[in-house]
Amino acid sequence: MKRIRIQLAVANVAMCFWVCGHAAGAAATEEPAGISTATPVSLGVPGPADADRAPAAEPWNLHGQFTTVLQYHPAFSSSYQGTNSLDPGNYGKETADVTLFAGLGLWKGAAAYANPEIDQGFGLDGTLGMAGFPSGEAYKVGARNPYFRLPRAFVRQIIGLDGQAAGATLDDGPNQLAGPMPTDNVIITVGKLSVVDVFDTNRYAHDPRADFMNWSIVESGAFDYAADAWGFTYGGAVEWSQSWWTLRGGVFALSKVPNNKDIDGTFDEFSLIGELEQRHEVLGHPGKLKALAFLNRGRMGGYQDAVAMGRETASVPSTALVRRYASRPGAALNLEQELARVLGLFVRASYNDGAQEAFDFTEINKSLAAGLSLRGDRWGRADDMVGLAAVVNGLSSAARDYFAAGGLGILIGDGRLPNYGWEKIVETYYSRKIVEHLTITADFQYVLDPAYNRDRGPVSIFGLRVHAEF
Repeated sequence: MKRIRIQLAVANVAMCFWVCGHAAGAAATEEPAGISTATPVSLGVPGPADADRAPAAEPWNLHGQFTTVLQYHPAFSSSYQGTNSLDPGNYGKETADVTLFAGLGLWKGAAAYANPEIDQGFGLDGTLGMAGFPSGEAYKVGARNPYFRLPRAFVRQIIGLDGQAAGATLDDGPNQLAGPMPTDNVIITVGKLSVVDVFDTNRYAHDPRADFMNWSIVESGAFDYAADAWGFTYGGAVEWSQSWWTLRGGVFALSKVPNNKDIDGTFDEFSLIGELEQRHEVLGHPGKLKALAFLNRGRMGGYQDAVAMGRETASVPSTALVRRYASRPGAALNLEQELARVLGLFVRASYNDGAQEAFDFTEINKSLAAGLSLRGDRWGRADDMVGLAAVVNGLSSAARDYFAAGGLGILIGDGRLPNYGWEKIVETYYSRKIVEHLTITADFQYVLDPAYNRDRGPVSIFGLRVHAEF
């Protein structure tokens, strides 16, 4: 019966996608779940160079996508489990989303974008049990029946700094109107969007609808970016690009309380983010190195305060009982480097202040991820992709004490943690193009010490992703 319900749910969303697409002339679909974003597009980097002509800006466009992900893990070793533990039995779940990407030109260099979306489904165990959760298509909330959302609605202004020179041409795409792009520019983005639409992007690991799926691989694990339970928020960013570098800065609203569906629209609780991007070539192969820093300011609970209160009251510690206005800083390094025409490398390293609870992402205080992405030219499948990546995630000593005492977090909490270990994850995928605009991906993840617990696991997670674009 479970398999029948999953198939019916996917069929219902797919039918809705077909109807919307024929009614609007383009398919409707939405962003990835959990950690952000629709199909990630660069908001601050010019598209392919086209200096020989200066085409007129596209007045409007429509794009769509449909993605469904099925994940399953067989039974694994577990001597105990808690409220937020991954189920040790045979377990499977599915998610599906349909998104429409609508763009409208406003005036010179400006455009408005909106992404209505329909979502359905659940992550494994309701998106609980691992700090580096295995599906970026799984939100922190789920529903058996399809429901409507508007994850993005923003305005973007591009201001050229190099006279009338076009420099490059932006291609038509989701949340991107085709047209001339000045080489030196300032880009201002304001509205509702995902922080990782602008920050911490990576060519090889950033889109759970197309490449890797694990949260701590497609984003820097310790980057606790502002977001509601679906991965989106309100705010603005400014990007200043010159020849070989880009400087970005942004202000975004945190959720009203950590890990909440509602955003603090007053910006009393907020996140400041800065990022410097350096573009280079190594032996003729392009690459980018990004250094990011962030500071979250809001009402959050300190782990040590929660543990102390728990001891005084002979109860399980809870950060919700000791929240006060505080700061949580962090930083990340992000490298993407082409090694050959068909082979790319990425590396991410990140760290945050582990004294306070995680606010809007996940319980990771330090993380290191690296991987390779290979295009299938060598075996005659130029549109296919193979990826292999590994990540290790860790907790601060204060966070370890909190979870050892039985505390619960956003994604983890086994009731106790007597045998702490780094959470270690290996992910590999093969994405195969079936026909134009349709790809199917087989994904496998192997997890050692899920939720930092050496007493549980290892866990093998098998995934199947179907993705269509129009």
